[in-house]
Amino acid sequence: MQVILLERIEKLGQMGEVVKVKPGYARNYLLPKKKALRATDENLKVFESQRTQLEADNLERRGEAEAVAGKLDGLSVVLIRQAGEGGQLYGSVTARDVAQALNAEKVKVERSQVQLDKVIKVLGLHPVRVRLHPEVSVTITVNVARSEEEASAQASEGHEVSAEEQRAAEEAVIQEVIAEVEAEEAAEAELETESEAPESAAEEATAADGGSDETAEGEADKTS
Repeated sequence: MQVILLERIEKLGQMGEVVKVKPGYARNYLLPKKKALRATDENLKVFESQRTQLEADNLERRGEAEAVAGKLDGLSVVLIRQAGEGGQLYGSVTARDVAQALNAEKVKVERSQVQLDKVIKVLGLHPVRVRLHPEVSVTITVNVARSEEEASAQASEGHEVSAEEQRAAEEAVIQEVIAEVEAEEAAEAELETESEAPESAAEEATAADGGSDETAEGEADKTS
């Protein structure tokens, strides 16, 4: 599907460009969010008639975003979380968590503006990009620690979590989940075995009684 962009869309195009996108992306995001119009002759005329106002509105929003970016520049927020000995979190830090932390700092940011490629699953300092406007973004630091004291120590050391450390933490979490699943399956198998055992014993007892009756009947026939 071809659409006319009403604002700059990262990795897609600038305002006024006609670009080809997947129909689902257009119907579910671009069109309802009023970020684009269907590329028809009529809509092209509508866009050209509104271009000046759209560009003015965009400049105003960009100015507001730049003002917020000034407040966020160099900002570090602390998130206290529980974690294991190796630093793996019991859970994760999401874009919603980061947005809430920024709102607590009196900076209004929507969850959708926090650009997390992956959820945070390990203690440490994490650089996170916040996109305030299609043309304005800023990187903040998310300091994930078990306590305020640990957060201060991490900030002093200035150690950012590497991609390798993040992957190792994710792998550790996956292995923990696998181990839990295997333990549950083993427990269920043991319960099934225990529940089947009495039935087997009862069947053996019944078979034994039946055999005794047949033996007794056979002996009675011989006597007669």
